[in-house]
Amino acid sequence: MPKNPPESMQHHLRQRLNRHAHERWPHVDAVTVRFRAGFAYVAAELPGQESLPLCRLRFTGVLHTWGFALYLASNDSYRDTILPSGLSAGSLEEALDCAGNLYLNALEPGGLGLIRVPAGLVVLVGPPASGKTSFVRALIARRQIDEEAVASSDEIRAELFGTAPPEADCDAADAQIFEERDRRIVARLATGHSAVAESTNVTPQARARLIAIARRFNAPVTMLRFNPDVTDLLQQHARRGCTDITAADVRAYAAIMIQHATTDQLRAEGATAVHDVPGRRQGTTPTEAAARFSFA
Repeated sequence: MPKNPPESMQHHLRQRLNRHAHERWPHVDAVTVRFRAGFAYVAAELPGQESLPLCRLRFTGVLHTWGFALYLASNDSYRDTILPSGLSAGSLEEALDCAGNLYLNALEPGGLGLIRVPAGLVVLVGPPASGKTSFVRALIARRQIDEEAVASSDEIRAELFGTAPPEADCDAADAQIFEERDRRIVARLATGHSAVAESTNVTPQARARLIAIARRFNAPVTMLRFNPDVTDLLQQHARRGCTDITAADVRAYAAIMIQHATTDQLRAEGATAVHDVPGRRQGTTPTEAAARFSFA
């Protein structure tokens, strides 16, 4: 049976996690850690509530590198999960951020358990098959946003071209699609309404175009990240049966997401707020994920 780290390292781990939690989530009373068979089980102590499990850390023998498994509330278990860095192990702070962005952001005081999204531009960031469209449909079905608020590049493509245009015209078609998307976003923001940009938006260049539009209207930019495991992405892609994008394309988008769409990167680019949207790897349905958000 794997051994627990030394007592001194356990103390160091608790100190670092609590210090980081105090900076990021001051409404959390404390972060507790229990060790068993080489694993550290991390939970948040919330005012007037029971402990909220967050994640499980695996001792690798190196002080600053821990294997990461996210807590799944749907079946009360832990699942090995890739961190935003693209690695399966990382620092204590990386692990706590990954779990906390999912489970603690929604519990801010006054939030009534909801992540509040202000009126402005909402940018969805995620590879194909990551759940963006299902999430948006759930928001519309729950009447949290208007259908007219969504500027979807896929829907605009279908409106303009029906099926995919010939290969030789792809660049011109893409330019036309995104010009129309931007036009719809401008029309919404100019009248003080929110707009939801539903595209992959995994590259800084794609997001810069959207952020520039928002700045013209002094509109806040909320970025919602969809970052499932590559295995989950490929399985969902296979189920969708899409012919306009290959499994290799999905892998490439996921790699770009890992490298160029971290929470810190999005904030540095000008996002007012960044939130991770839970999905299949957290055992959360699109409707359940939508219920965690409130749109002004």
